Amino acid sequence: MNQLDALKSHTTVVADTGDFKQLAQFQPQDATTNPSLILKAVQKPEYAPLLTESVAAHKGQPLDVVMDHLLVRFGCEILKTIPGRVSTEVDARLSFDTAGTLARARRLMSLYGAQGITRDRVLIKIAATWEGIQAAAELEREGIHTNLTLLFSFAQAVACGQAKVQLISPFVGRIYDWYKKTAGAAWDEATNAGANDPGVKSVRAIYNYYKKNGIATEVMGASFRNVGQIVALAGCDLLTISPDLLALLAANDKALTPALDAQAAKGMDLPLVQYNEASFRFALNEDAMATEKLAEGIRAFCVDAIKLEGLMLAAQKA
Repeated sequence: MNQLDALKSHTTVVADTGDFKQLAQFQPQDATTNPSLILKAVQKPEYAPLLTESVAAHKGQPLDVVMDHLLVRFGCEILKTIPGRVSTEVDARLSFDTAGTLARARRLMSLYGAQGITRDRVLIKIAATWEGIQAAAELEREGIHTNLTLLFSFAQAVACGQAKVQLISPFVGRIYDWYKKTAGAAWDEATNAGANDPGVKSVRAIYNYYKKNGIATEVMGASFRNVGQIVALAGCDLLTISPDLLALLAANDKALTPALDAQAAKGMDLPLVQYNEASFRFALNEDAMATEKLAEGIRAFCVDAIKLEGLMLAAQKA
């Protein structure tokens, strides 16, 4: 049994890509997308027609409407290949706008519904800001399930659990990046690998806290830099993995055993934490890594959303 098959026996494997033609070979349960992945995909010749067709079909409509149609088009194509759910992201420029996020999420779900896709097959991705988490709480009450992304801190995870969101995506690789960059020449790769990787430790702490306290929110480790990080989180509810790393797992026959254990977590001393807006903002502010990576992640997704709009404008003029 290769490592990918072994991982699937302990964890739900999710493909992190907009390249739906790659999905079949790895047979993931779910798939996640984001503006950067969609931007990357539409610049490939095999996906360019999806952009031009979406623009042509909705000519004269506002760019944000055309964007949502394009995102849903990709999501529908992905759902033809996987048995589970696809995650589709709300525009990152709405990360601090609860009402705007709600409106956009409802529209995305309406567009999926118009294509015959049921709500249980879609997760709306929202940045894990205070405003995003409040929007997610309302969407969950409406039966629209959410995936809270750009999650770097325990405080964000606690607030998401309080909001009863369906799923969170803690970013393992970006946490690792921050600590490695901050340490500079003092960074020791071997010492900070596997279970000692700072990104892995963050996800493990969140996972154990949720399981100990009976929080139903699913934990999906994301943003991996290497196979070691994935192996060290085997047993997590879900892991979303890029095609390159899925291929490495599929090519490796080394033994893989669960590293996380829900039953063991139930015996840990991890008291329940509660946040209101003020205490959440303070806790997040106290975490320099999470504060910096959240802001950086939102900015990067905004840049790619603007680039994607640029491609749509060019297609409108063509």
